[in-house]
Amino acid sequence: MSEAGSAGGEAEGGGREGSLPGARERRVRTREGVELSVAEFGDTARPTIVLVHGYPDSKEVWSEVVRRLRGRFHVVLYDVRGCGGSTAPKPLRGGFTLEKLTDDFLAVADAVSPERPVHLVGHDWGSVQGWEFTTVQRTKGRIASFTSLSGPSLDHFAHWIRKRAARPTPRRAAQLLGQGLKSWYVYMLHTPVLPELAWKGPLGRSWPRILERLEKVPGGGYPTSSLPTDAARGAWLYRDNIRSRLRSPRSDCYAHAPVQLITPTGDPYLSERLYDDLELWAPRLTRRTLVAKHWVPRTRPDQLARWIDEFVSRHSTPGPAPREPGRQPHPYAGRFAGQLVLVTGAGSGIGRATALAFAEAGARIVAVDLDAQGAARTAEEARRRGAPAAWAETVDVGDGQAMEKLAEKVAAEHGTVDVLVNNAGIGAAGSFMDTGVEDWSRILDVNLWGVIHGCRTFGRQMAERGQGGHIVNTASAAAFGPNRIIPAYATSKAAVLMLSDCLRAELAGEGIGVSAICPGVVSTNITAATRFMGVDGETAQRLQGRASRFHARRNYAPSRVADAVLRAVVRNQAVVPVTPEAHGARALSRFAPRVLRGLARLQPPR
Repeated sequence: MSEAGSAGGEAEGGGREGSLPGARERRVRTREGVELSVAEFGDTARPTIVLVHGYPDSKEVWSEVVRRLRGRFHVVLYDVRGCGGSTAPKPLRGGFTLEKLTDDFLAVADAVSPERPVHLVGHDWGSVQGWEFTTVQRTKGRIASFTSLSGPSLDHFAHWIRKRAARPTPRRAAQLLGQGLKSWYVYMLHTPVLPELAWKGPLGRSWPRILERLEKVPGGGYPTSSLPTDAARGAWLYRDNIRSRLRSPRSDCYAHAPVQLITPTGDPYLSERLYDDLELWAPRLTRRTLVAKHWVPRTRPDQLARWIDEFVSRHSTPGPAPREPGRQPHPYAGRFAGQLVLVTGAGSGIGRATALAFAEAGARIVAVDLDAQGAARTAEEARRRGAPAAWAETVDVGDGQAMEKLAEKVAAEHGTVDVLVNNAGIGAAGSFMDTGVEDWSRILDVNLWGVIHGCRTFGRQMAERGQGGHIVNTASAAAFGPNRIIPAYATSKAAVLMLSDCLRAELAGEGIGVSAICPGVVSTNITAATRFMGVDGETAQRLQGRASRFHARRNYAPSRVADAVLRAVVRNQAVVPVTPEAHGARALSRFAPRVLRGLARLQPPR
């Protein structure tokens, strides 16, 4: 394998449409005579990351990911043979086998990093190739790590099919049928001539609009003008490999490098079940899940770049990554690791427990509270619990301008928030007639306006980023029905519940989920800060003590609510009652509202 051409200085965006500004471009010739168009970024002394694109893409699919990685790594991407600026084999038939694609990868790796192994990242067919590169013996020692996105090993896929076909239980039969339906396009691409005609005709012209409509894929130089030709030639990736590998899969297809598997939960082409047995083939496996569809390099470049950065950094240091003795991985570590989570009211109670639960899942934490010391304690504990970073911020959530400034600061210093938990709240007890205007203003400022300010400021940033996210608003079991004891509190929480439903409908098209968490009686210190209206000081103190003892006897830990918060984000649940009384109140509100209204009339003892 020899290199033809060399780094020719900084490209200024000239050449074919879609070339990458700032790239050092070169041509690499394989032993078969195919010339590959290669682009490099960053310092060559740093770890090398090689990005391999899928079908029907070219290397420009990675442009947003490259922009986020080039400052810390030597980033290399190349057009697969027959795509973009690379030449095509002659003839096309038989020219796209995985064996020949492995030759191409080795030619690029030898040219850009002859002395050190490279970190491989593949998407779609780039990932299919990556599995081949990472499991064949002739590449052993050339790959330091592999990150797989939306593309299985064809050998693993064949074994997956055979295992389910050999013992077709109802579940396994459903899995086979489900993936068979998702693979409809594979059958079409095996059809002679028609795929080429479609791509060079109406499909090629409409493809950018299809991606924008189905997955909200932004443009920005992608896809390039070479798409129709790239896609027509790339059909041979399927024809040259799929049937032969499914008929005769390799039995030695074990990964010889650490593997990071990132699985989009909404991928319309690949079932999550495809990777059920992957630990058998990849012993050093790290799993991640991402709420996204298929084109993750374009729709979620921030999160993708963070996970690549973390994984490459971990495996660029000789020896195994350190692990705290006795600590087991969090069940949601694959979902939240590296994400930025902001929690208001994080100084104590449910907010603190929620921040710590996300920290244990590997998220970066912004702990926000009016109590500066409480926020600082939570941030410090979050770092001890596993958060790669945690910061404390002091703000009054009821102050709109202060929340705007906080949002600007967080975005500038840490990036866009991935999960927002609007948890800050205060308690209030007393009849409507005993609740003054100032009391109403204080309760609504924190419990309702605090949520509104959080959703407006951080939710707007999520929407503008265009990569999805999740908002969690803490409501209450009191939101489900009337209550003569806490009318102001119940009203504020009912408003939060309705606001959450409205936002969920509005932001669904942006890929942003919204959940309302509705706890019942939980052992927190909210009663200590609850104001009792319409009674003298002695009576207020007695009622406060009684409420505190009741919460303590109830002994429902805030950590259980925090667990419900994480599940709500993972499952994108709309309304989540927590505690038996919350489930009961919701059931009554839906099926027996008259009973709930009758209970509200009862006068509790003082």
